[in-house]
Amino acid sequence: MPTGADWQHEVKFDGYRVQIHKAGKDVVIFSRNGHDFMTRFDTIAYPLRDLPAKTAILDGELDASDRAGVPDFAELHRRTAAPGMLHLWAFDLLAINGRDWRPYGLEKRQARLDMLLARFDCPAVLMSKSFDDGAALLRIAEKHKLEGIVSKKREAPYRSGSCQDWRKIKTAEWKAANRERRRLFEGS
Repeated sequence: MPTGADWQHEVKFDGYRVQIHKAGKDVVIFSRNGHDFMTRFDTIAYPLRDLPAKTAILDGELDASDRAGVPDFAELHRRTAAPGMLHLWAFDLLAINGRDWRPYGLEKRQARLDMLLARFDCPAVLMSKSFDDGAALLRIAEKHKLEGIVSKKREAPYRSGSCQDWRKIKTAEWKAANRERRRLFEGS
């Protein structure tokens, strides 16, 4: 796991990575592979029409929580999450009001995203918070049965696709549960 002042750490949510594109009152949600998620997740898209920006592109993760508040990918996949259990965890700002923010460092982009979301009252859209101590965050993620954490370089510009500026660290419990799911699936 990366350590040091150059890195910050966030919870890795077990959901769908998405980009939100807003232009006026039009909002589109795209999956990581470019699929249109509007019909699947219109309950998130509808309130985003009131995001206080003329145009914006956000990067985030859609997740569904069970009644205990634990992310449940099966619920998200089935789209059966109860109202209030579907969330968009915004973690990056790519553009706002015609200005491209991708060349700026992560901390600067996230500070601008935080300012934007502070003016937007929607309980289903949340800012993914950053932490300095990755090892402590990983222990907390393990305790709460979360997928893991993502370590990110603070001053890195935004880059599409895989890169060394973002590193995923999965919890041991989540990895073991995934192995068990695969074993059951392959055995059937």
